[in-house]
Amino acid sequence: MSIYRYALLAVIGFAVSMLVTAVMIPFLKKKQFGQFIREDGPQAHLSKAGTPTMGGVAIVAGVTVSLLLSLLITGGAFLDKLAILLSMYAFGFIGFIDDFNKIAKRQNEGLTPKQKLALQLLFGLALAVFMMVREGTSVFIPFFKVNVDFGIFYIPFIVFVEIAMANSVNLTDGLDGLASSTSAIVAAAFAVVGMFIINGGSEPMAAAGQAIMGATLGFFMYNHYPARIFMGDTGSMALGGVLSATAIVGHMEWLLPIAGLLYVCEALSVIIQVTYFKKTGGKRIFRMAPIHHHFELGGWHETKVVKVFCLFTLICCIIAVLSVA
Repeated sequence: MSIYRYALLAVIGFAVSMLVTAVMIPFLKKKQFGQFIREDGPQAHLSKAGTPTMGGVAIVAGVTVSLLLSLLITGGAFLDKLAILLSMYAFGFIGFIDDFNKIAKRQNEGLTPKQKLALQLLFGLALAVFMMVREGTSVFIPFFKVNVDFGIFYIPFIVFVEIAMANSVNLTDGLDGLASSTSAIVAAAFAVVGMFIINGGSEPMAAAGQAIMGATLGFFMYNHYPARIFMGDTGSMALGGVLSATAIVGHMEWLLPIAGLLYVCEALSVIIQVTYFKKTGGKRIFRMAPIHHHFELGGWHETKVVKVFCLFTLICCIIAVLSVA
C-alpha cells in the first residue's frame, strides 16, 4: 500500500473540513444557530452560550469527499466505503435532528431518549444485516488473534457496537476539542491497522481512518480552546457511527473498546453516577459526569483535561495496534 496515497486522503479530509468549518462559522452566527448550555453544568461553560454549533457537518463533508476520492486514489471497495458513509450519515442525521430541535426550542433538549434509541436501532440493524450478508458472522479477537463465529449473536453484537460507540462519543463531546482530537487519534490507529497490520491490508479501513483523521483535525483547528464552533450532536453522533463502521468493515470490532477506552470510561462514568445517585438518594461518586467534568471541577483547566485524555487515548491506541499485530 502506498503510504503517500493514504496520506493524501488525510490532507484532503483536513482541507475540506477546515474550509467548510471556516465558511460555516459566520453562516451559523448569522442564523443564530448557537449552543445552549446546561444550567446544571460547570459554571465556567455558561460563557460559551451562543457559540455556533452543528459544526459536525464540516467533519461529515471532509470524510465524504476524502473517502469518495479514495476510490480513485487508493482503490475500490465501493460497497464497504458506502456502508461506512451511510453509517456516518445515518447517525449524523439523528444528531442533526437533535441539534435542530434544540435550536428551534431554544433549550438544551432535543430528541427524547426513546426516539434516539429507535433510530439508532434501525440504522445499526441495517449495517449489521449488510455485513452479515456480505462478510459472514466471524469476528476477530485481539490479543488471542483468532476469529470467532458469532452466528446468530452477530447482528445484536453489531447493533450494540454501533449504538454504544455513537452515544459514548456523544458523551465525550463536552470540552473544547476533546472529541475531535481523541477521535483523530483513534482514526489514525485504525489507519495503521488497515495499512500495515491486517494480513493483506484492508484498504477500506485504511482509507476511512485517514479520511476521519484528516477531517477531525481540520475541524479541530477551529474547535480547540477557546472553541469558535462546536460539532454538536451532528458531529459526535456521526463520528461514533463512522468510527464503529470503519472497525466493523475491517473486522476489527473489538479494537473499539481498546483504542476508544476513553469513550467507554466517559459512558461508564455517567452510568455509575446515575445508578449510585438513585440508589443512595442523591449521593454522587464523581463531582460531575461525564468524567471529564469531574477533573474540570477538581481544578484542571479544560485544556489540561484534553491533553491528558489525548495522551491516554494515544497509549490505548498503541496497545490496540499491538493487540492485533
